[in-house]
Amino acid sequence: MTQLSDAITELLGSFDLPGGGTLISRDMIRAMRVESGQVAFVIEAPSPEIARQMEGFRAMLEARIAELPGVETVSVVLSAPTQAPKAPSLKLGGHAKPQQGRMIPPGVKKLIAIGSGKGGVGKSTVSSNLAVALARAGKTVGLLDADIHGPSQPRMFGVSKRPASPDGKTIIPLEAHGVTLMSIGFMLPEDKAVVWRGPMLMGALQQMLMQVEWGELDVLLIDLPPGTGDVQLSLGQKSELDGAIVVSTPQDVALIDAKKALDAFATLNVPVLGMIENMSAFVCPGCGLESHIFGHGGVAAEAARLNLPVLAQLPIDLETRLAGDGGAPVALGDGVMARAYAKLAQELIAKGAV
Repeated sequence: MTQLSDAITELLGSFDLPGGGTLISRDMIRAMRVESGQVAFVIEAPSPEIARQMEGFRAMLEARIAELPGVETVSVVLSAPTQAPKAPSLKLGGHAKPQQGRMIPPGVKKLIAIGSGKGGVGKSTVSSNLAVALARAGKTVGLLDADIHGPSQPRMFGVSKRPASPDGKTIIPLEAHGVTLMSIGFMLPEDKAVVWRGPMLMGALQQMLMQVEWGELDVLLIDLPPGTGDVQLSLGQKSELDGAIVVSTPQDVALIDAKKALDAFATLNVPVLGMIENMSAFVCPGCGLESHIFGHGGVAAEAARLNLPVLAQLPIDLETRLAGDGGAPVALGDGVMARAYAKLAQELIAKGAV
């Protein structure tokens, strides 16, 4: 059958293809089999679209090969790669890019930062539950996890999928429990540290604010990192925050740092909507006794000194911790804590803050 194989190869090489070359020179023939008068092979086109365009050419080849001496049956099949091209690589970080105007995401009506001077006071827990409570109250809500070194929102919302990017620049945010979400934690394994200096933090913040397709939102909550560092400074100077909420426990050590956060917002001319006292008390589930583990009255006293409202006093609560670790914020339920967050959301809506 060598003579027949040579004749088929010669025939396949005699037809010029659009763009130049032949089936042979462009290495488009696969799985050639010539045996006992039976001829079969595959033409691998560069794409499904080109394969569809080559159908007439394929039929013509079958007919021409069938006319060769010694050929009894012919089967010519068209194929094309079916694997979708890889999505463009999306990288967060790097220095912030020069841009005209303020960092205000299109379609977002209100930007509200939730901060604390100190870590460990439950700021991210408050952020996630407030976002859910506002969504349940009928608002379109986004939540940006700007705590780049210690992102918590992926765990609290039970989301681990990587955001898509159609072009390597635009970021399609994720959604869970009615809230549109973005976090550096979606881009990295949970135990991977982000070891970046300030300029890279600013670049990532700019990307997560301005390259994310947030859509039409009534409010975008920004879960800030603890302290009064680069992220707070950049947001205050380069964006247009409509307000800030400061979270603290009643403990004196926490209040020392909360005062610094309040002063930072004042320095940046960001209006403070009020304070939230978290872990205000512990109610024993067995006997009902209320204990003030972290002190009592400190947040209310500081708020009164600054003529600010205390937006909520939230107890330390096992259900809240279990819900957060389980990826379903406690505000999704109908218990005591869910009602507390619902009340907080309604008060902010009534004030016109969101």
